[in-house]
Amino acid sequence: MTLMILLFVLMLFVLWLGSRHGGLALGAISGLGLAVMVFVFGLKPGTPPTDVIYIIIAAITCAGIMQAAGGMDWLVQLAEKMLRKHPNNITFLAPLATFLLTVLCGTGHVVYMLMPIICDIALKKGIRPERPCAVASVAAQVGITCSPIAAAVVAFVAISNANGFDITIPQVLMVNIPACLCGLMAAAAFSYKRGKDLDKDPEFQAKIADPVQREYIYGESASTLDKPVTKSAKASVFIFLGALLCIICFAIFPDLLPDYETVKPVKGAESIEVIDGISISAAHLAEEGILIDSITEIVDEDIKMNLVIQILMISAAALMVLFCKANPKKAVAGAVWQAGMTAVVAIFGIAWMADTYFANFMPRIQSILEGVVADYPWAIAFVFFLVSVLINSQGAVIVAMLPLAYSLGIPGPVLLGVLPSVYGYFFIPNYPSDIATVNFDRSGTTKIGKYLLNHSFMMPGLVSVTVATLVAYLMTAIIY
Repeated sequence: MTLMILLFVLMLFVLWLGSRHGGLALGAISGLGLAVMVFVFGLKPGTPPTDVIYIIIAAITCAGIMQAAGGMDWLVQLAEKMLRKHPNNITFLAPLATFLLTVLCGTGHVVYMLMPIICDIALKKGIRPERPCAVASVAAQVGITCSPIAAAVVAFVAISNANGFDITIPQVLMVNIPACLCGLMAAAAFSYKRGKDLDKDPEFQAKIADPVQREYIYGESASTLDKPVTKSAKASVFIFLGALLCIICFAIFPDLLPDYETVKPVKGAESIEVIDGISISAAHLAEEGILIDSITEIVDEDIKMNLVIQILMISAAALMVLFCKANPKKAVAGAVWQAGMTAVVAIFGIAWMADTYFANFMPRIQSILEGVVADYPWAIAFVFFLVSVLINSQGAVIVAMLPLAYSLGIPGPVLLGVLPSVYGYFFIPNYPSDIATVNFDRSGTTKIGKYLLNHSFMMPGLVSVTVATLVAYLMTAIIY
């Protein structure tokens, strides 16, 4: 028990230290924590989350190449046209725009392209930019658990299916999208009159009294509408959307997927004795493709959805390179690809370290928590939220914590109902998109407070996640 507590404190310290440095350092420092657990304390290494990592790489590569082809600029232009057409409703429309972009692209880092535009529209309409900017930044991250290609969604489906909860990506989205939209609209309603109007804010008025500051705030105009959109850029978007549509269709109609023959252990068969008491497991024989009567057999198996997503995303990326003049070097230099690959390293280190810890101490953890989760299974939402605050990744939270939740006996529908709670990293304002939003707001109304936690994203985040989790939990209670 002493070792379990000691290593738990070590894991928390590693996550805190990694979050202080951010980016690639978060995954690398988590890897250092893993090394201490394995080489110093002798823990058996856990399993790295390779399936999730491959999905992120495929999706980010596709989205990055679409950005290089100009497709992302076209999507942002469409969003900007909608926002500028209805500037009075910017507080409600801005989060819808960033949410939709994340759902389509599978990453919340598209907010960088739209946030200066949101701020510009708010300023020109005399609306306090903090109102739409803060909730729009939150919405960009909320959209992750609503995207069919996001690692968080695919990991939830894969881990759930492996633990006996048969669910598909569309079923997850049918619960999460309406629940998260309810949460975002509640957060937007909360933000609608948040803070003082600009003409009544003494701090803002004092700032624009300075001609230099006034020119800085009002002098520039952020817009993408003057950028030419080529046919190749539009074609890249259609290719991307076509790949998404195929993924959804295959998830809804799995019979359309090709199947193939594979060797599986015969039900009830465990091992076979080879010589002098030495035995080989049926699972190992199946992995090697060895057929032995009554031990292994040939069965038809559908291709798994995680492989379908990887194949279609990589294929779509290839089509964009071949037919949409997308420059791969430009894609690698783009913000979407770089942010996504940073997330890969973070998930790699964090999830591997967490899996090592929980796998080695699972019996003790189960004995400690089984009473609580038996009476209050929904309480796992608080665990998801707190872990997210520490590790800044919804995909990593699911990969690290969902197997633990299933091992504790929590039903799959309950876990689906609390899925929105895996977004908690708005709580400490150190996430890149939140920091970027503060910098994009030239008025200075979107900010990080003196006491760190009194920042612009706190209340929109809490309102959105709380409402979304409650709605999702009620929906799953009714459906299941």
